[in-house]
Amino acid sequence: MSNSNSSPSTLTGYLEQTASMLSSVASYMKLPALASTGIAAVLTSLLYFKQKALIYPSHMPANSRTDVPRPSQFGIHDFEELVIPTDDGEKLSAFYCRGPRGHKNSNVTMIMFHGNAGNIGHRLPIARMIINTTGCNVFMLEYRGYGTSTGEPDESGLNIDAQTGLDYLRERAETRDHQYLIFGQSLGGAVGIKLAAKNQSGGDVAGLILENTFLSMRKLIPSVIPPAKYLTLLCHQVWPSESVLPTITKVPTLFISGLQDEIVPPSHMKRLFEISAAPSKIWKPLPGGDHNSSVLEEGYFEAIKEFVSEVRSEYTSEKQRL
Repeated sequence: MSNSNSSPSTLTGYLEQTASMLSSVASYMKLPALASTGIAAVLTSLLYFKQKALIYPSHMPANSRTDVPRPSQFGIHDFEELVIPTDDGEKLSAFYCRGPRGHKNSNVTMIMFHGNAGNIGHRLPIARMIINTTGCNVFMLEYRGYGTSTGEPDESGLNIDAQTGLDYLRERAETRDHQYLIFGQSLGGAVGIKLAAKNQSGGDVAGLILENTFLSMRKLIPSVIPPAKYLTLLCHQVWPSESVLPTITKVPTLFISGLQDEIVPPSHMKRLFEISAAPSKIWKPLPGGDHNSSVLEEGYFEAIKEFVSEVRSEYTSEKQRL
């Protein structure tokens, strides 16, 4: 059952376009190892004064701040376009995309947090496949400074945005009794980890899905900007997932790792899996997946579907015991 009639081949084409577009941006992130000793001063300046522009390239690809694809362009017809205010005065754009009415997972909403480039519209093909395979609703929240959301992105602001989105769902009549699954890709994984850790005792966060995310921004820098490996303490956008993740003890977690990831070393994901203290955790390696093309790998959406089924069963059993 689906809320649209796009063919599988069309959906695959959409996913391929998404992966290709994001991969073209990824080359920007991977700076070459420069041998010049004089580069240290330049890197010091960049890391300290321009790191937000490097970490949050919200203008990439071109026109990402103004050109946001809409759900209807990808065969999603039951959706709402939202503007959600934050307590610190920003206005966040969002899509709420409904799954099939009457589906067994119609009271489950997956909250998607995307990577550091592009906007929520660029991830709509992924949302569409999640709806088709799981029957869940998908809530796509745009970070401040991305897409048509106001403001400028930084670590504290994105954490405010994530909490604002969850609070909105908890207060909204249609979704206040839903179970929530948090799904974070790359930078979105760090956002999702922090949100899950903060809200795990609420009883409504049923699962966490992490894809190609990193231990911390400081530990990622040597891979992305090799000459800057001795300057990591200058990074004030820390995203300390390595220390936050072990505090999550009540939320089952799925780890999806593209083993050909050219941006985040797969060892980061493996280490996160090892230190996770989740009540149940699943490791899903994708041998051919790189940082942005993992969605094209066989078993990607099947792993998400199986995880949703498992956490739904665990969540229901836990509720019955209480």
